[in-house]
Amino acid sequence: MADLPKIQRKRILEYLKEGKRFDGRKLDEFRNMEVKVGISQNAEGSCSIKCGKTEVWAGVKMGVAEPYPEHEKEGTLTTSMELGAMADEDFDLGAPGIEAIEMGRVIDRGLRESGFIDFEKLCIKEGEKVWGISLDMYAINNDGNLFDVAALAALIALANAKFPVYDEKTEKPKHELSDKSLPLSKQDMSFNLTVYKVGNSFVLDPTRQEEEVSEYRLSLALADNDGEPRITAMQKGKAGAISESDMESILKLVEDKFPELFKQFSKLIWGK
Repeated sequence: MADLPKIQRKRILEYLKEGKRFDGRKLDEFRNMEVKVGISQNAEGSCSIKCGKTEVWAGVKMGVAEPYPEHEKEGTLTTSMELGAMADEDFDLGAPGIEAIEMGRVIDRGLRESGFIDFEKLCIKEGEKVWGISLDMYAINNDGNLFDVAALAALIALANAKFPVYDEKTEKPKHELSDKSLPLSKQDMSFNLTVYKVGNSFVLDPTRQEEEVSEYRLSLALADNDGEPRITAMQKGKAGAISESDMESILKLVEDKFPELFKQFSKLIWGK
């Protein structure tokens, strides 16, 4: 993305200082979201999600794999994020760049550390065969906040996925789905919330232009602890430094917004 003109940067910072945004939202307000599930006939679970003009697709594929030696009773998970030129002219063609790798790892860590997936229930035969989950996310259009939108797409795709039918004789999955859902723990569901510091303001769900003028971002994976946020993972991005007072402000913002966002995102993930 070409650098924003100085006058546009100045306007964004001045607006935020007054608690305003160009699209009329509050600083802690998300854009409208639209979700579609079952967008792929070849995936065990899939969805698309739009947050404003930002759009991400996610798909879940499952296959039989060998367990890792140190986790012989547990299934596996691989997570990837694709940031292609179709979504943003600044994204590189070819192999995933550092941004895509970072995003995939942040989302992967949030899933693992929360306990959302019961990996032991993915075991078919201890030490020999387990279910391997491949979770793939694709940025379709980037207008800011891909971290949170992609993480939410991942949760929705997983929540809607079904096991393939497993053939006991051939010990291979068939090309048909069962009615069995993945072993997911609703009480351990953890969503990603990224706070951006822009000027002296803290912003949720930034647009691409707001991201461009931000000093840093802090992504937190949040699970529910009797109505209070439980942080299961955390990742800082960009060059700016987080002061002690900044961290206090971020945690206060997260604490205040958590009940509303947990309710909103839970409805999108579970459909009720």
